[in-house]
Amino acid sequence: MSEARQDKRLRRRQTSIRDVAELAGVSLGSASRVINGATNVTADVRQRVERAIEKLGYRPNHVARSLRSRSSKTVGFMFTDVTNPLYARVFRAVEERLGKEGYLLLLVNSLNIAEREVELLGLFQSRAVDGVIISPGNERDPQVLRAVRELPMPVVVFDRDLDAGRDSLLVDHHPAVEALVSELIGLGHRRIALLLAEAEVRPITRRLEGFRAAFPAHGLPVPEDLIVQLPSAMSRSFDAVRNLLRSTEPPTAIIALGTIMLNDAISAIADAGLRVPADVSLVSLGDPDFARSHIPGISTLRIDVDKVADGLVKLLLDRIRSGDVGDTRQILLDPELVRRESCAQATARPAASEKRQ
Repeated sequence: MSEARQDKRLRRRQTSIRDVAELAGVSLGSASRVINGATNVTADVRQRVERAIEKLGYRPNHVARSLRSRSSKTVGFMFTDVTNPLYARVFRAVEERLGKEGYLLLLVNSLNIAEREVELLGLFQSRAVDGVIISPGNERDPQVLRAVRELPMPVVVFDRDLDAGRDSLLVDHHPAVEALVSELIGLGHRRIALLLAEAEVRPITRRLEGFRAAFPAHGLPVPEDLIVQLPSAMSRSFDAVRNLLRSTEPPTAIIALGTIMLNDAISAIADAGLRVPADVSLVSLGDPDFARSHIPGISTLRIDVDKVADGLVKLLLDRIRSGDVGDTRQILLDPELVRRESCAQATARPAASEKRQ
């Protein structure tokens, strides 16, 4: 039978690895070694198999391969909300790294609902994923904790104080925020506002701890009236900032979480007829793209996404390859204070409402 007729016959049905081996003129074992990336094949055999794969349009049957190897080459990834810019960037970076290792990511959003998080963790188990990376919104919920502890595959926790005996990558928010506030106090700021989401999760609670710790260290009272917690990281902060700026003792510096709150803070400052940094110093928790190109550039406490992705992937792959044995491990990353032009020496000024009169 000619090669062309053989090729046509094979395309009428689903192509198998046996078809690849037959067309390439090699043994089934040789074809399998090439397809699975083994190195113990000659260059000639590899080229013949690869040509056969291309001609036949062969795609490995991952279900069958997972049954044989007990590996699905799939990783579960659970965030509270992937529309959060930090989570989106972390997912993209992790996907790129795990993709190079042949893994497909199954991304789910828990929406901060404990029952949904338990359900999604069960979904990962039913899909027989090789490992999971999670950042749940209910790190103290007993049902969520039990579900994480009972997962039979490796688990890596991202920036949550989750008492579940699992590996974790954490960000050291407390000292970073405390140092930031101390730097603003050094510039003469006493009325410093903090805009955060209202959530009982590590990033929020540790940032609050750092903020509150900085003032007593300088002999100053904590400005509790300037701590604003909104429903979520995606909440609008324009009205809250405008109200602060109209108060009898307005802030001279504002620390704002993320993209939306920061953008709204910039708009509210401009709406009040004030300037950054001449009237109000401004710092972002996180480094949205526009913070660098904004005039003036917005100073930020930046979390290095590449370091986060490298750490998450290393912890997970080490567990998958070792059979998930050994003591739990933890990676602790420090945020980086990137100083731009949005902070300056504090100047006394009246409330915005008085300034307009």
